[in-house]
Amino acid sequence: MIRCPDCGAEIDVDEDEVEEGEILSCPECESELEVTQTHPVHLNPISDDLDDEEDEEEEDDEVEEEEEDEEDLEEDEEEDEEEE
Repeated sequence: MIRCPDCGAEIDVDEDEVEEGEILSCPECESELEVTQTHPVHLNPISDDLDDEEDEEEEDDEVEEEEEDEEDLEEDEEEDEEEE
């Protein structure tokens, strides 16, 4: 029985038929796992460096949008005060 190192879910794989370097996917958490050893089978999660970078970029974009929204609100408030 092989378990996902991330979530502990059982991965249904014939341990005699996996090869070192093979990529498996966890059915529960969908992590990609590399077979790094056979007999016994050992799995390592594949680092999603590219995904992490994309996530960071999305977070940066969200922060920039929030800052722009705040600036727009401040400008609107200033215009409202000038009209009064």
